[in-house]
Amino acid sequence: MEYRQLGRAGLRVSAVLLGGWNFGKVTTERESHALLDRAYEAGINVIDTANKYGRGVSETHIGNWLASDPGRRDRMVIATKVFGAMSDWPNDGRLSARHIRQAVEGSLSRLRTDRIDLYQLHHVDRCTPWEEIWQAMDVLVDQGKVLYVGTSNHAGWQLAQGQESALKHGRSVW
Repeated sequence: MEYRQLGRAGLRVSAVLLGGWNFGKVTTERESHALLDRAYEAGINVIDTANKYGRGVSETHIGNWLASDPGRRDRMVIATKVFGAMSDWPNDGRLSARHIRQAVEGSLSRLRTDRIDLYQLHHVDRCTPWEEIWQAMDVLVDQGKVLYVGTSNHAGWQLAQGQESALKHGRSVW
């Protein structure tokens, strides 16, 4: 397997990763575990999922797989995403600090781990200011619940806005 550096971070990730979008939606837990086993044997060290995939079922399948052999966790890079609502309640979604902090606790529980290696903003939230998003992420990094922060489904100009906001407020540039 070929490994590459993740952006400017010191983290090395496999050139190929396994996405868990279908875990629980299309594949059973047993089938998901077989796919995870095969990826692991091939040297894939990144599993990507999101809190909303199957309303948490994808993360649960991955967490159960990790727990079945505790030595695996430290060899794997677990990437998950935040944005999607897990219920119909008005604050149970998007990128408010409240939802981010609530969502990470749910993801950690379902993934059966103490940390998320790469926590990604799944979608753009035009209602929440970047300052609030960065503050929430800084708290999670400081607590050791998240190691790296990333984004998914953002245009370049949106990332530039986020970076400008982070720098303006003296925050780390992710």
